Amino acid sequence: SSPKPDEAPSASSDESELVIPVDGMTCAACSAAVERALSRSDGVREASVSLATEEARIRYRPEETSPGALASVIEGAGYRPLPPSRGGDGPDTGPAEDASGETREDRRAREREEEARSLFRRFWLGAALSVPIVLLGHHDWVPGLAGLDHGQMRALWALSGVLTLPILLVVGPRFFTRGWTAARRGQPNMDTLVAMGTGAAFLYSVVAVAAPALFPEGTAHPFFEATAVIITLVVLGQALEARARGATSEALRRLLDLRPTRARVLRDGREEEIDAAQVVPGDVLVVRPGERIPVDGTLLSGMSAVDESMVTGESIPVEKTEGDPVTGGTLNASGSFRMEAERVGRDTVLSRIVELVREAQGSRPPIQRLVDKVSGIFVPAVVAIAAVTFATWLWIGPDPSLNYAVVVAVSVLVIACPCALGLATPISVMIAVGRGAGHGILIRNGEALQAARHITTVVLDKTGTVTVGAPVVTEVEALDGGPTPTAPELLRLVAAAEAGSEHPLGRAVVRRWEEEEGTGAPPLPEATDFRALGGRGVEARVEGSRVLVGTVRLLEEEGVDPSPLEAAWERLSGQGRTPALVAVDGVAAGVVAWADTERRDSAEAVARLRDMGLRVLLLTGDNERTARAVAERVGIDEVRAGVLPDGKDDVVRELAEAGEVVAMVGDGINDAPALARARVGIAMGSGTDVAMESADITLMRASIHGVADTIELSRDAVRNMKQNLFGAFVYNTAAIPVAAGVLYPALGILLSPMIAGAAMAFSSVTVVTNANRLRRWRPSGG
Repeated sequence: SSPKPDEAPSASSDESELVIPVDGMTCAACSAAVERALSRSDGVREASVSLATEEARIRYRPEETSPGALASVIEGAGYRPLPPSRGGDGPDTGPAEDASGETREDRRAREREEEARSLFRRFWLGAALSVPIVLLGHHDWVPGLAGLDHGQMRALWALSGVLTLPILLVVGPRFFTRGWTAARRGQPNMDTLVAMGTGAAFLYSVVAVAAPALFPEGTAHPFFEATAVIITLVVLGQALEARARGATSEALRRLLDLRPTRARVLRDGREEEIDAAQVVPGDVLVVRPGERIPVDGTLLSGMSAVDESMVTGESIPVEKTEGDPVTGGTLNASGSFRMEAERVGRDTVLSRIVELVREAQGSRPPIQRLVDKVSGIFVPAVVAIAAVTFATWLWIGPDPSLNYAVVVAVSVLVIACPCALGLATPISVMIAVGRGAGHGILIRNGEALQAARHITTVVLDKTGTVTVGAPVVTEVEALDGGPTPTAPELLRLVAAAEAGSEHPLGRAVVRRWEEEEGTGAPPLPEATDFRALGGRGVEARVEGSRVLVGTVRLLEEEGVDPSPLEAAWERLSGQGRTPALVAVDGVAAGVVAWADTERRDSAEAVARLRDMGLRVLLLTGDNERTARAVAERVGIDEVRAGVLPDGKDDVVRELAEAGEVVAMVGDGINDAPALARARVGIAMGSGTDVAMESADITLMRASIHGVADTIELSRDAVRNMKQNLFGAFVYNTAAIPVAAGVLYPALGILLSPMIAGAAMAFSSVTVVTNANRLRRWRPSGG
């Protein structure tokens, strides 16, 4: 029976998504065959099969099909669905793993290493048998065997045939079983080509030895050595490829290795060590120096410096005190502390990162579309070329024409390499996405990875991107005289009005009031009728008074004369503050001002973006003077100020219509429409669900350097893909004609099938090896 795969709910309530590992895919034709079979299956909305990750990711309707039925579809296509990682949605479930705790990546790495060892054993057996077969086939090279008569030569050739049988039956049987299965289903693949080429050479050789009278005298020459050497070399190539591919998921395995297996929980006042998978939200955990934090949560007591480098890419430990969030998988570098568990299992930041990376590694960049089209017809085209080549040489080739026809047809079949084409881009995407994750760059899919290299304009939201995003109240100024509140009363009213706001400026006012009142202060009065007024401010009723906090425009719209406060507004704006006017019961009452310091590396990062030839623009809801002051300090010339949240989308659209390729960089929450509109949306310094859903790329480290790093990674990754594709296309377009004998009429050069087999075997190894160079990628700055 088919294994039941890993299930996870998709965004649509009537659809589910599952991932099935697939064994037996060797080239692009294989993955295309599985994808085609799944896509045609009832109830499947979308299917994507990756040769690099060897997985099928399927979105389907549970009422129309089931995981078991879909696994059977894969079996019906001639491939083996593997036992999946454990799914489920209980609190004990983290990144997909089986009952033994082995993750999908661990299992695939182990299987690839086992496969590589098995292939190497078969290669050494094939090599041990191929040496005497080659010597027997070319007995003139061996002292004492030269000058044999025909009967003696036939005996040596028969011995070669006997020695070739173990190579067919032990070293390379998979080529024939898989190749035949694929051909029978009308979906020939690389195995089909190898099986046809070596099988034809072997059968021709058997006939040549057993019935030489069927051939013109002196022309019955067998090719057992071609069969033996081709199979042996292709197995060697597959062994080297399996070992090289085992290293491609190293970055993801390193992320998975961050997950602690044990946790120390407080139960009834005592510490108790339990399996980390048993932690539930609300548990109080104790974390000691040198231990990894088991789950996401909030620090309750104690202090620590937490090493978040493997999640954010930031090498400097982050100081944590009471009330600060902590992330599962990060390292407690100093100090014991207690924390409350909040997100566990699949809900942790680390688990979401792992799942995002898994999805991205299996996605296709647009550059892959041409490859998919070529791969669909590649193998049938090669078979047709081999047939035409055979017929042409048989008809007009020199004597013995049948020998020549067999040689060139076998060479054409075995030299073609669809696996190199199939791996050219997926393997680069897989490694680049993994390297990005290791440096705190979470790339949503292959399209985003490819698009980032084309960026011409970077739009930076001010608050939380260029600045720290943790504003503090610097001034509270009340109008002198009259019935308006004093400064302390004004602060109290504004804090009460802003208590229901999620905006950073509102939270900063509440913090300032708490600091001034100290412990034991009476609670803030409750605000009623609270309204957030779309980038202009807030309105609330506090102790019967109507309180407005916001821009000049807001007061004017509400019929309040802002002129008594305009001088203070201008003065504070000129100092780089963010001022808000306050009106109470329709009368101007005072000004509250905030300051949000720029990130320490913002100026350096902006300079780096400009050095890369990029246009940089600052976007903010702040007034023009405040925005200009911040822009001047970080080196940005272009500023769009006073932009409401829904206006950010308009700015991005305007730039795009002017021909710019726009990257929008924001927090992923207030900027969601603009992030979606931009060619590349980048959410910075956030591991929230909203950020990961709305952005093409999420930067876990709060630094604009991450934008430049992303563009560098994209440029290097696409360059690597193009190198692979160029090599694969050039290899196939040059090698197939050479194998067909186009050089023979002019130069007398005819490719040996053994050399053709060696070339094919090592072409895919070359692609994987070149892609693995991306594993050494590191950001150049920041």
